[in-house]
Amino acid sequence: MRSHRWRTAENSAAYLLPHVSSGATVLDIGCGPGTITADLAALVTPGRVTALEVKEEALELARAEITRRGLTNVDFAAGDVHALDIPDGTYDVVHAHQVLQHVGDPVAALREMARVTKPGGVVAVRDSDYKAFAWFPELPELDEWMDLYQRVARGNGGEPDAGRRLLAWAHAAGLTDVTATSSTWCFATQPDRDWWGGMWADRVLQSEMAATALATGAATEAGLGRISAAWRTWAAAPDGWMSLLHGELIVRV
Repeated sequence: MRSHRWRTAENSAAYLLPHVSSGATVLDIGCGPGTITADLAALVTPGRVTALEVKEEALELARAEITRRGLTNVDFAAGDVHALDIPDGTYDVVHAHQVLQHVGDPVAALREMARVTKPGGVVAVRDSDYKAFAWFPELPELDEWMDLYQRVARGNGGEPDAGRRLLAWAHAAGLTDVTATSSTWCFATQPDRDWWGGMWADRVLQSEMAATALATGAATEAGLGRISAAWRTWAAAPDGWMSLLHGELIVRV
C-alpha cells in the first residue's frame, strides 16, 4: 500500500480526467487505499463514486481515506471484476488502475466493465508494462529483480506487461470505440528515489511477492538481500533515474 497511497487522479488518471464531470456516477474497481477514489469523488460531486475491492476487509483503507477527507459521496462494495453483481448500464464511468495485470481473465473483466457502463459512458483502464521500465545506473541486481517479478507475477496468474496488451484485450472483448495512449511515472529527484527505491528495497524482503519467491524457490534469502541492497544503491545515486511506462485505454460504450 505504500506505493499505492502515492497515487492521485492527477498522476495516475490524467487520461481519464477530461471524461469526468460533476454529477457523474463512477465505479472505481480495485480502489486500494482510496486516494484516486477520493480525488474522483471530489471531481464528480454531487455525483457518486462506488469503491470496489475483492474482499470487504480490503476496503478498510479506502474507508479511512474517504473519512479523512470528509467526503460523503462514496459507497463501498466487494466484488469480482470477472462477474460484477451490478445491473447493466449503471455507471457513467468505470475505472480500473493497475488491476488488469493481476486478474485471471482481463478480456472477461473488460466485458464486465463495459456491461455495467451506461451507453455513451466510458471505461478507463491503466496498467504498467514492466518490461518497458528503464533505469540508470544499470545495476545487474535490478535486472534480477525484473526477472523475478515477471516470474512471480505470471506464476500468480497475472501479466506484468499488461500495458502493451490493453488494446488487444479490448478488441478481444468486442470493444471497438477505443482510444489507446501511454504515459509514464519518472523518478529522478532525491526524494522520489528515496521513496520509490526504499519502498522496493523493503518490498523485496517483506511482501507477498517475497514470500512467494521463497516458497516456490524462485529466489533465496541471499538473492533477495542483494536485490534489496541494489535498490538502496540506486536510490542513493545522484544520477539515479527511472521511468515506468503505463498503457491506457478510454473505451466509449
